[in-house]
Amino acid sequence: MKLVVVSAGLSAPSSTRLLADRLAAAVDRHTPVDIRVVELRDLAVEIAHNFTNGFPGRALGDALDAVTEADGLIVVTPVFSASYSGLFKSFFDVLDKDALAGKPVLIAATGGSARHSLVLDHALRPLFSYLQAVVVPTGVYAASEDWGAEGLPERIDRAAGELVRLMGAGVAPETAAVPEPVGSVPGPAGPDREPRADGDRASTVGGTATRSHGFQVIPFEEQLAALHN
Repeated sequence: MKLVVVSAGLSAPSSTRLLADRLAAAVDRHTPVDIRVVELRDLAVEIAHNFTNGFPGRALGDALDAVTEADGLIVVTPVFSASYSGLFKSFFDVLDKDALAGKPVLIAATGGSARHSLVLDHALRPLFSYLQAVVVPTGVYAASEDWGAEGLPERIDRAAGELVRLMGAGVAPETAAVPEPVGSVPGPAGPDREPRADGDRASTVGGTATRSHGFQVIPFEEQLAALHN
């Protein structure tokens, strides 16, 4: 499986890249993956040019293709002004709008204070939900005091496990069971009951009860009349 890590750290080295590497390593411990790291600071100029001329440079185009073809993503941004960085947002602005549809994404962020941890749910999660990605339940935020402290390794491992499960499942929607309508009661079953071509779903037409999966559906008017008798 292909895992792409998008890091928006600006310094070298950076805590953002450190968190990105730890998350990728945790995923690889759960299951072997091919890891590709995209450093956005190396693409800043090409991202700006893409906004003005509409065409990605060679390096940016390669990064966009890698993200599009990935089986899963880890995205990590530093917190600027209580949100993701402008460079981070710009990269996903030039990405094709359908590139992340159905793709598992692990969101993470770094900041100087634990007060900025809400960036995960107030900024990152809405962004990737809008892009139709499947965001893992556990986001990882690392403040300055979290490095070397208890709790961070456990959050990293839990989030990595959730991402692996989504990647392994392919996040393809499973056929959900259709609940029976309210008011349905068990009906007779036998060889004379033939399934309908459309899956024998329940329907009520013109006040007539029909059957669905062995249940007889009673129209609401008949149920109401029975209560008054």
